[in-house]
Amino acid sequence: MPILTPPTPSPEPRTPLNRERVLRAAIALADEVGIESLKMRELGLRLGVEAMSLYNHVANKDDMLDGMVDLVVGEIELPSEAAGWREAMRRRAISAQAVYSRHPWASALMDSRTSSGPARLQYFDWILGTLRQAGFTHEMTARAISILDSYVYGFGRQQLNLSAGPDMEPEEIAEAFLQAIPAEEYPHLREMVVEYALKADHDERADFEFGLNLILDGLERLLEPAES
Repeated sequence: MPILTPPTPSPEPRTPLNRERVLRAAIALADEVGIESLKMRELGLRLGVEAMSLYNHVANKDDMLDGMVDLVVGEIELPSEAAGWREAMRRRAISAQAVYSRHPWASALMDSRTSSGPARLQYFDWILGTLRQAGFTHEMTARAISILDSYVYGFGRQQLNLSAGPDMEPEEIAEAFLQAIPAEEYPHLREMVVEYALKADHDERADFEFGLNLILDGLERLLEPAES
């Protein structure tokens, strides 16, 4: 009786490559290694294809960067008009800060790209429309966007710099920092570190919203004369 050989299992079908899959993989890789270290060859390895195959889905690296920015911007919440301009700007800023925290490289690319995809165009149009419909002039709108985005970007980069410190536990960093601050020479600095910065219940989001609310308060006061 002949011995029957079991059939060789067919390989798992490979997920077809498309533009969005390439861009999503590029975002994940940039999150890991930074945008400066994003290479087409490494991206191809992640996707299990030759680097040249990627150019069937993105025209070049600039096209890929534009697409990555567009997908990241699409993660930012754009509240409905019913929220009112102040609440809409507050929620948009909080959402943007969270998105840029997940993708630390994105804020630097956001305003440097010369071409825009549909999500980025919609994002800017929504911000402009929300402020203009609230009564802000063109000049006030431009300045409001500038100060809000400068705060969002700056806060995120400051947090990124703080998190890029030595590979030590927070308690170890604190101890080393305090040892370098003679209390008799720098009493206020040491007091701030001990009484505030090292508290276990330190709330980063509360810090962000404190500054954000100050900006929104100022913009609201700026708008009042225009409404009267």
